[in-house]
Amino acid sequence: MVDIKRRAVLTASGVVLVGTLAGCSGADNGNGSGNGDTEPEPTETETPEETPEPEEEATVRVAHLSPDAPDVDVYVDGDAILEDVPFRAVSEYLDLPVGSYEVTITAAGDPDTVAFEDTLDVPEGDFTVAAIGELSEENHPFSPLVLEDDLSDPGDEARVRVVHASPDAPAVDVTVEETGDVLVEDAAFGDAATVTVPEGEYTLEVRPATEDNDGDVVATFDVAVAEGSVYTAFAVGYLDPDSAPADEAFDLEITLDAGSGGEPAEDADASLRAAHMSPDAPNVDVYVDGDAVLEDVPFRAVSDYLSLESGEYEVKITAAGDTDTVVFDSDVPLESGMAYTAAAIGELSEENQPFEVALLEDDLSDPGEMARVRVVHASPDAPAVDVTVEETGDVLVEDAAFGDVATVEVPEGAYTLEIRPATEDNDGDVVATFDVELSAGWVYTAFAAGYLEPEDAPADEAFDLEIAVDLEPDNE
Repeated sequence: MVDIKRRAVLTASGVVLVGTLAGCSGADNGNGSGNGDTEPEPTETETPEETPEPEEEATVRVAHLSPDAPDVDVYVDGDAILEDVPFRAVSEYLDLPVGSYEVTITAAGDPDTVAFEDTLDVPEGDFTVAAIGELSEENHPFSPLVLEDDLSDPGDEARVRVVHASPDAPAVDVTVEETGDVLVEDAAFGDAATVTVPEGEYTLEVRPATEDNDGDVVATFDVAVAEGSVYTAFAVGYLDPDSAPADEAFDLEITLDAGSGGEPAEDADASLRAAHMSPDAPNVDVYVDGDAVLEDVPFRAVSDYLSLESGEYEVKITAAGDTDTVVFDSDVPLESGMAYTAAAIGELSEENQPFEVALLEDDLSDPGEMARVRVVHASPDAPAVDVTVEETGDVLVEDAAFGDVATVEVPEGAYTLEIRPATEDNDGDVVATFDVELSAGWVYTAFAAGYLEPEDAPADEAFDLEIAVDLEPDNE
């Protein structure tokens, strides 16, 4: 994976059901345009049937970049397509037909608290819909910024789009510390600018915009980008969080939009990603051999894969921004040719289960015409569970206790999954249901996370099924 100066891309994975929203608005100051040999016997010629025109489709993802907004749920035409999305999170791309959609954004778990509701048109293409601004409107009003994503191959260079989403920051210039080159000029709040640069490591300087691009530097960020990859760098949070409606500091959140950066390379020695599934743990930083590889990781987040050489690594997890508060510090062995997920599960309070990091081996082989789903029980207060299919009664998972992992392969399609306490006949009362849509050739991990009874738990994090895409076909 491309190492964002030892910082990887985080995506908030919700249950992928149907498509989401889009429309094309927002400024882009750069060059992006989006995202046998024997002859057969003669036979009577039949009148060919008219071939139907292929349905136009779009791909859309959602980014929560409003610093004073709570975690949110996103509804499309009344259906929840993303749930409990935290600030700074960016979803996976979702596929949907071109058309018009009623989009509603509410506070997580509270459909009556509506932050946004409108009808948005979705043309053909690739889009990011970013919730920016503030509910308080202290600096900028809350609104969706719709960006067209250029996912074409940038060839021997890397393409980086910078999006200004920091409500209290002025218009900015972005320069390169090493060379003084100006990458972005006079970008105001809500602006997007795209540049292509050679592969390499850069220290980016963010400074108030001036005519000579020489304003005082207010922040620097070390990034490393790879050729053939496409990124978006969201400037988020507050320059002055102490005086802001929310204590969310200014940062550069970098996502991999396209290219090899976020997938385990075919010739990679080993691949590792991290999942934060400990409901009472704060946001965390992850260090590998002393280098910060993931920063400010929220609960429910799953990172992209990091490419590493095989061997043993010291992995340390600390509270975000607090290197003295260490919650995990151990050596982790990685074998050549293997992919792993390091999942932080359990609780710091140890009220139900002790905090631990479970190292899971990921099967990223092609499941062919089936979809492969791995279920990980990471809900501290949930008993051993069975997972059944509402439509057929089929049992997918039996008697999975906390920390257990079960993998199944199923035909492509839409399913309603039932979670129930494990019984001998798999007929316990259903405690939760989740609608999921699975595609042939794809590999998923479904983390059962949060508390069945959050009111009595150390943290108010409700039970949910967090679905991460482990592998998608190359032709998607």
